[in-house]
Order: sequence, then structure tokens, then C-alpha cells
Amino acid sequence: MSALLSSLRRWQSPTSLILDIREGFVEITRHSLALVGLSVLAVVLTFAARPGLQTSASEWLMGWLTSRQDESLAQAVQDLLPEQTKVTHWLSRKYRVAPQPLSNLVAEAWQLGQLSQLPPTLILAVMAVESGFNPFARGTQGAMGLMQIEPVAHEDTLNQFGGKLAAFDPQTNLRIGARLLQSNIQQAGSVAEGLRLYGRSSGQSNDTLYVERVMAEHKQLERIVQTYAHTAQTRATSPRL
Repeated sequence: MSALLSSLRRWQSPTSLILDIREGFVEITRHSLALVGLSVLAVVLTFAARPGLQTSASEWLMGWLTSRQDESLAQAVQDLLPEQTKVTHWLSRKYRVAPQPLSNLVAEAWQLGQLSQLPPTLILAVMAVESGFNPFARGTQGAMGLMQIEPVAHEDTLNQFGGKLAAFDPQTNLRIGARLLQSNIQQAGSVAEGLRLYGRSSGQSNDTLYVERVMAEHKQLERIVQTYAHTAQTRATSPRL
């Protein structure tokens, strides 16, 4: 645990956070997801005066995201590591999210895991419990996006990318959320207590149940990765006939 906390301290600079998010936004553009922000803006302007339609707007936006099957997103699935592909398809089936956009989030979680020394399966588990991989999720206490970040608490960072609505941008939200998770674990001294802090910040009403759900999802995803690694190793060492 001390090695994990030591590694987490290297990922603290606000400047590096801005650079991480900026790079992530460029990556979104490359994968045709930059229009998410424009879509959110259009829906907000259209439905702001009609609160009764906000749920329909969110459902429409999620449908728009998951229905995108263009060539660049399909290529993203093919570019994943084999264990990432296994995780992507398992999450896709469980949460009923199209594998193409989900693959970008899985790849991003692996990249952030390397930067922060957090298990990528833990980052994905937080996303799963917080939003079910709905980038337009809204919490009862104002938290927004994939990892349910609180826009007021991260106002300065979000303003670098256009303001509050940037919380709906998948990679921006993921990078802010991963940084917060890393900070919470370092502050609390353990993964479980760090998750408890994270759940409180996102508005979870039962932080004990929240920790249990995230850890259960994390362990399930780890088993998928480990099962693939074991199978691959067995095949590699088996004698060929």
C-alpha cells in the first residue's frame, strides 16, 4: 500500500492535470466524440425551459452516443489489448453499452492507471457504479458525467475547457475523476477509505454500500483480466503437436 501511495504523489500537479485533460480532449476529437459537447449544449438550450423533458433529452443523448458505429470507433476496439477487449465486451453486455464508445473508456482507464498507479479495473469499477457508463448521468446533488464529478468543486479545471458542460465530456470527466480518486486514496491511506471519500463527494447516500459495490465490481474485472492472462500463458507454454 505504501508503494501505491508513493506512486500516487507523483500525479498531483495541477498543471499536469490540465495537460492530461487537454490531451484527452484531442483524443476525443480524433475518435469523433468531440461532438458530444455540442450535442449537450444544443439539448440544454432546447430543454432548459422544459424540465419535464430533461429525462427524454438525456436518453436521446445516450442513444446517440451508443448508436455511433463509424469506422474510427470500430477501429478502436480492434486496437485494444486482448485483456482490454475481454473487459470491454463483458462491460458492454452487463451495462448494455455499445462496445465501440466503451472501448475508448477502457483504453483511457488503462492509460490513467499507468499514470496514477491505480488499477484500471478500479477506475472502471467507479465509473460503473457511479454512472453505469452514461456520460450524461446527473446525480441528485449535482454531480455530473461518467465519474460523477461535482462541477463546483472542479470549476477552475472545467473552465479551462468551456465551463460546467465540459463535465459531460467523457475523457475530461474521466481524468478529473481519476485524479480525485487518486487523491482520496492517498489522503485516506487505503483504497476502501479512499472510495468512501469519493462516494461522499459524488453524493452517495450509503458510503459503506458504495465501497462494497465498487470493490465487488473491481474484483470481478480483475478476475476477467487474470483469467485471460492465465489462459494466454497456458497456451504459450503448452507443447505443440
